[in-house]
Amino acid sequence: PLGIGRASIWQILEVMVLSALAPLSLGFHAPMTAVAPASRAAVRMQVGYVAPTAPGVAETPLARGNAPLGIDSSILVQGGSLRTWSYRSPSVEQVQVVLSTEGRPLDADIELWQGPDNTPCKMRVYVENGQLRPFSAVVETPRGPNTVAIRNIGQIEFPLAANVVAENVDAPSAECLDTRMTIQGGALRTYPFDPSVESVQVLLKTDGRPLNARIELLQGPNNNKQVIELYTEDGLDRPFFCILETPGSGNVVRVVNTAPVEFPMTAGVVPNSINQQMSSDAVLGGDVVLGGDAGW
Repeated sequence: PLGIGRASIWQILEVMVLSALAPLSLGFHAPMTAVAPASRAAVRMQVGYVAPTAPGVAETPLARGNAPLGIDSSILVQGGSLRTWSYRSPSVEQVQVVLSTEGRPLDADIELWQGPDNTPCKMRVYVENGQLRPFSAVVETPRGPNTVAIRNIGQIEFPLAANVVAENVDAPSAECLDTRMTIQGGALRTYPFDPSVESVQVLLKTDGRPLNARIELLQGPNNNKQVIELYTEDGLDRPFFCILETPGSGNVVRVVNTAPVEFPMTAGVVPNSINQQMSSDAVLGGDVVLGGDAGW
């Protein structure tokens, strides 16, 4: 009688029902908001996103979410946990693994997975002080896809910061390639260094046979500051290269070929960086270094 059609009545009823249900829907469903760029960066870093980073810079989970993309891709690995970095592109032929702590001991397993149940390279790493001597090694990843797995086998009180990058990877110098010497199976060779040497390059290679070795950084009689136990199924296709930090004096690198006598290898150990301002001569009344570590 008022001139309102049947369709208009249904529209009025629909508006009344929706306005009655609106307060109820707000109690059950949070409003959808756009994801901020910082949140997207945090999610990508949490799953192992690799971005260019400054070497030796650790990061906490709280700082990671607020940091701009590309500043740091280090991921905190708690004691007893595992993190993986996967590379599907076959163009990624090598990656660099950097592990560090806030001054506590570092104990980790690093494995390269290629295909189901295939581990062509694995190593066990121990460092007495992960801040003074961060671990840095290059892992060869030919013929992708490949996955780098890092497991912190220390206690829960000893977290570590892990970073895996595929760009700007360290490479051995020409001196390191030219000064390689053969180490027979079961033999060892030691390389003492001057206190002015701040870091050392280590390159291990074979003629295509498996590579089993142990690398030790000593400072004092049988005082291991860093130990690396290494296995590679093909030392020619997957050579091992790392940089050892050698602060203080009395540093000796010991390389042991733990394979049988049928599996020789070549080792090149040369200085990487030298502090020209440091003198190796004793100074009367100078600073006393305790335990070989500087900074006391």
